[in-house]
Amino acid sequence: MAGNMNEMEADDDIKCTCEQLISVMKTRGAEGAAKVEKLFGDASTLTVDYLKSSVTEGLSDHPDVIAQRKRLFGINVIPEPEAKSFLRLMWEAMQDLTLIILMCSAGISLILGLTIEIESNGWIEGVAILVSVIVVVVVTAFNDYTKEKQFRGLKNRIKEEQKFSVIRDGIVQQITVAEIVVGDVAQVKYGDLLPADGIVIQSNDLKTDESSLTGESDLIKKGSNNIMLLSGTHVMEGSGKMVVTAVGVNSQSGIIFTLMSGKKDMADHSHDDDDDEDEDLRIEDDTLSGNGEIDVEKPEKKKRLKEKSVLQGKLNKLAILIGKVGLCIAVLSLVVLIVRFCIETYAIKQQPWEPSHSRRFLSFVIIAITVIVVAVPEGLPLAVTISLAYSVKKMMLDNNLVRHLDACETMGNATAICSDKTGTLTTNRMTVVSSYLGKKYYHHNPVVNDLSTTYVELLCEGIATNSSYTSKIMPPPPENPDQLPGQMGNKTECALLGFVKKFDRDYDDYRKKITEEHFLKVYTFNSVRKSMSTVIPKSTGCRIYTKGASEIILKKCTSIVDSNGVIHDFSGNERDDLIKSVVENMASNGLHNLVNWDDEDSIIDNLTCIGVVGIEDPVRPEVPSAIKQCQNAGIVVRMVTGDNVKTAKSIALKCGIISENDGFTVMEGKDFNKRIRDKYNKISLYRMSKLLPKIRVLARSSPEDKYTLVKGLIQSKSIQDVVAVTGDGTNDGPALKVADVGFAMGIAGTDVAKEASDIILTDDNFRSIVKAVMWGRNVYDSISKFLQFQLTVNVTAVVTSFVGSAAIQASPLKAVQLLWVNLIMDTFASLALATELPSPDLLNRKPYGRHKALISRTMTKNIIGHCLYQLTVLFLIIFYGEVLFDIKEGRENETAHSLIPTKHFTMVFNTFVQMQIFNEINARKIHGERNVLQGILKSPIFLIIFLGTIVVQAILVETGGIAFHCLPIDLDLWLWCIFFGVGELVWGVILSYIPSYKLPKSWRFGTKPVEYPINEPDSVPDNRARLLWVRGLSRLQAQIRVINAFRSSLNDRRASTHVALGRRPTYGYIHTRNCVESTV
Repeated sequence: MAGNMNEMEADDDIKCTCEQLISVMKTRGAEGAAKVEKLFGDASTLTVDYLKSSVTEGLSDHPDVIAQRKRLFGINVIPEPEAKSFLRLMWEAMQDLTLIILMCSAGISLILGLTIEIESNGWIEGVAILVSVIVVVVVTAFNDYTKEKQFRGLKNRIKEEQKFSVIRDGIVQQITVAEIVVGDVAQVKYGDLLPADGIVIQSNDLKTDESSLTGESDLIKKGSNNIMLLSGTHVMEGSGKMVVTAVGVNSQSGIIFTLMSGKKDMADHSHDDDDDEDEDLRIEDDTLSGNGEIDVEKPEKKKRLKEKSVLQGKLNKLAILIGKVGLCIAVLSLVVLIVRFCIETYAIKQQPWEPSHSRRFLSFVIIAITVIVVAVPEGLPLAVTISLAYSVKKMMLDNNLVRHLDACETMGNATAICSDKTGTLTTNRMTVVSSYLGKKYYHHNPVVNDLSTTYVELLCEGIATNSSYTSKIMPPPPENPDQLPGQMGNKTECALLGFVKKFDRDYDDYRKKITEEHFLKVYTFNSVRKSMSTVIPKSTGCRIYTKGASEIILKKCTSIVDSNGVIHDFSGNERDDLIKSVVENMASNGLHNLVNWDDEDSIIDNLTCIGVVGIEDPVRPEVPSAIKQCQNAGIVVRMVTGDNVKTAKSIALKCGIISENDGFTVMEGKDFNKRIRDKYNKISLYRMSKLLPKIRVLARSSPEDKYTLVKGLIQSKSIQDVVAVTGDGTNDGPALKVADVGFAMGIAGTDVAKEASDIILTDDNFRSIVKAVMWGRNVYDSISKFLQFQLTVNVTAVVTSFVGSAAIQASPLKAVQLLWVNLIMDTFASLALATELPSPDLLNRKPYGRHKALISRTMTKNIIGHCLYQLTVLFLIIFYGEVLFDIKEGRENETAHSLIPTKHFTMVFNTFVQMQIFNEINARKIHGERNVLQGILKSPIFLIIFLGTIVVQAILVETGGIAFHCLPIDLDLWLWCIFFGVGELVWGVILSYIPSYKLPKSWRFGTKPVEYPINEPDSVPDNRARLLWVRGLSRLQAQIRVINAFRSSLNDRRASTHVALGRRPTYGYIHTRNCVESTV
């Protein structure tokens, strides 16, 4: 406690201010290093003397210390844009052009009714329309408000789950990024997304991608000449430590964010030399999207985002087509009404103009507007939004954290999955199960007594030091001592660290003896190097420990250490025998191979091999069945891995991706690259289209191979798959971005991979991908159900209004009635049809893919069939109702545009609504199923809306009066209306017996391939990348944009690790020289 209080008192002596630190962080490269040296000395001096922290112990974890840091330097939180109020959402909803026209027309009608119109109740129709418009606006605003609330909740959850490693009281701990304070010593490693600004204390081949802030596309190496680490940038290679110097709005990304959000008072320190670079940006309120992301993309960039969704492109085209047809019919109706009225009134009857005629012309305009209101599918975006938002919420329970809404429905169209192996198909819990140590092969645990102390020390030191110090074996919790030890960090390294414990050694002892500060050089693992090397000082010079891919580096070993630590020559024949008898044996059992040797660079040979170990990572027990489900659902599963061919083939066989003698290809990345290129060494889509259908496993693949594979599957005209990709590493980013749907691992995945993904698998399990497929198909079907239902209503209402207008000079369905019908279609039907749970039957059919018609022949059959039924019933009632049902004829009353309702046209309205309500049940099935009631009791929302709509309709009919142009009707007429509604169910069964395959193919709509422009890696960075606040606020980048787009267009696996820990006494001079160079 005394120590904590001493540190608190020391905090009072902090010698630097927030302004000084912000000023320093604005500089770059050598200039920044020089400024730090001038003001503070070096990074260690800044940490210890000025920020009162410790390079090795970090800050104190005392709450008062942390609170004081927050008070002095701010908190690591960027204020979110203020949520839109309900009134603002109502105002935005009122900007709809059709609603504006309706309000204007209603206003004119109200004025005429109160002044010119003789009838005392002439104002009621105007008031009724205004009230109906207000209801539509309130419902739309409520849906938008609920949607935005859900998105903010999802965003907050993601932010709460983002953690970072810092050292406090000498203990490395994971804390949420919001708890990071200035003075914290943070550990940074490959794949991290930096949550705050900082200065490098230690760098192990550390390189970052700063394109998101500076526009620099090349990786920036961090070391003595470049010590600035910026928030929002990605660590692409290496590891190290940094002292946090700026957080939240005071960080470089925070300053830019606050500038873009117009909060100048929060960005007083943001003016620097970079201002000139931003002069061409138009900073407006609209530059912020609803999720707090800075949106300054070029129009063509936005277009590519909008065209990414397969379903979306089809919906856009359909919505535009329907809108055009509706507009044409509306204009035609208006022309017919006006011409007929003028001819009859002024030509035939020779009547002069009267003020009351203005109401007639206004009623014609209102009729035309209502036709547009009903015809234009403005309810489609709402249906899509509700279905996607509902699915996103449910998918979170199935371990799918959806970042981009359109990924839901796109996953339903997936025809191919390119999956990672480790962690996805396997458990990602690695354990050493076999080894080759001291020139002896142990099928299980090594016999410790067989190995000398010298040998064991060499082996354990190499494992402990040549691995990331963030990789650790965590003891089981005290409350559950029987639980397996936890593995933190890289799982392969954790397996090796666990192997050290089998020799009764503690890897931490070696790390305490040789701290990271003692490292002379670290060559971290990357996809090109495929190895990790650590240079540590020795009394005779220095030693380089290296581990890497066995078949690549074992061939370079010219000596080998026996169990007594004696070095022997290692001939080429002996090396080949070792590869065949040990390496290939392990690989064929699903073991991944690594070698450790004594070398600085992979190009240097004459290495000394110490040993080979094998690590087991079992296939997840549920994976084979999940892959079988995908195959039954018509989805091709491919495994893309960095392991060798034998290991990859073994795992693929266990998973069920391939089977013996099935004819499918297992290929290495280099062979794949060779076979897809033409004589000019250019990638040929023709060659790819011939090769890709046979490939099921791509081994020893690089990130470029994975990217090329995915891109080829999408672009090849003979394939054009809808591709889902899984990835966990930084280098998986390009493939995740180019894929239709990118899945990142929530546990093992790096921040870079998560940032590039569309969906995050919170359990890293392939089974969760299958669930995503099921939910995606459910979303697609839900939208198709709504589409079938809405188009039926649209066609029926538009035709009825047009024919009625031509025949009796008035629409049988009044404006206020059509607004109620529109409300049924838009909101209630959206909720009812878009919230049904998916069933396993969804995985028993083939995926839609890119070319499947949005409206199938079955759907077209249902739409036309039900329209014919409804129109027949309605026209019988309109023109023969008085004869068939013994009611007073009301056509003359409508022709005279009397505001007095009649039972005749009340029955027309009621029958029309009842047929739509019961047809909603028919719309639950879109694949020709005859039992439309199946599973209806499992859909409580549907039942509530179905029954609620009937009740509200009854109230409107019986009490609507002049406002809804309704007159209470007798029980027998009610029974007839319900009879015609129930008839829809019977008629639906009759239609199901008409074979859809016999219908003409022209009855399909939306079969035109949707363009899918591939986002090539930009050679020249654009301004957008410079301005992203990517740490937490941009984790839901496309969600709001997708909605706005809709609205605008109406992997038992065994992995073997060969560990070769070596030294090269023959190169002692070179080692010593390198040590001197490293020190310098």
